[in-house]
Amino acid sequence: MTNAAVLALAMALDALLGEPRWLWDRLPHPAVLMGRAVGWCDRRFNSGNGRKLKGVLVMAGLGLGALLLGTLFRELGWLIEVIVAAIFLAQKSLVQHVGAVADALRVSVGNGRVAVAQIVGRDTSQMDDPAVARAAIESAAENFSDGVVAPALWFLVFGLPGLLLYKITNTADSMIGYRNDRYAEFGWAAARLDDLLNLVPARLTALMIAALHGRLADWPAIVAEARQHRSPNAGWPEAAAARALGVALSGPRSYDGRMQEFPFVNAAGRREIGAGEIDKAVRLLWRVWGAGLGLVAAGALLCAT
Repeated sequence: MTNAAVLALAMALDALLGEPRWLWDRLPHPAVLMGRAVGWCDRRFNSGNGRKLKGVLVMAGLGLGALLLGTLFRELGWLIEVIVAAIFLAQKSLVQHVGAVADALRVSVGNGRVAVAQIVGRDTSQMDDPAVARAAIESAAENFSDGVVAPALWFLVFGLPGLLLYKITNTADSMIGYRNDRYAEFGWAAARLDDLLNLVPARLTALMIAALHGRLADWPAIVAEARQHRSPNAGWPEAAAARALGVALSGPRSYDGRMQEFPFVNAAGRREIGAGEIDKAVRLLWRVWGAGLGLVAAGALLCAT
């Protein structure tokens, strides 16, 4: 069975089942196991001299392990491939978490703050309704790129080895890819490899969002604002989503008790937003996901003829 056919089935399975609590309450999720592996490497090797070299070797070892594991699973047959790929695609869980913020915000801003704190790393205690909504929509756009489009793309190109290499890299980046005293050197390789592996998916996500919402004419502005983002990749889906929804995203926010004056993305968009705009963002995710599934299924059919 082709990678496209397996991916189409995996996407459908993920959309149908998502993350079954009954299973992952009893067994550690594979992503959790990846996190434990990265955490062990951090504790074991992130000390003393030569931290940058140690970080490079750690990522080489983790990456090689992911490639070998993906090759092993691939040899077990297409059904195992479908199941493993579905586990690492996050569409259903993403829309559930983002939708939960909208539901909570309808109850109260305090409930909205608690819900959005589950999906963002910024301070939430002083957020008003628009700030909660902006945070949720930004998280939706960015995580759609690196939690759905990127793993799907790398599976399509390289099968399970490619998907698992991407996931271990993305996990490592989220844990050690920080520019601080502890991780600036040790996490350098994880951060740079993650940037590289997300280069195409982030731009592809932005292009799909813009194309499906009649915003291709805004592409030059999307590119300009994406390049101003502190991340080389996260700004692309964020800028495209802002224009597709007609809202202003980013802007001032607090990290570790310190307010930072980030510029607004799509500054001319609506700023007084709330649960309704989060709902529209969820619909945007499903629309782009559906188009992606259609393209993958069409590719599978073409390969079969």
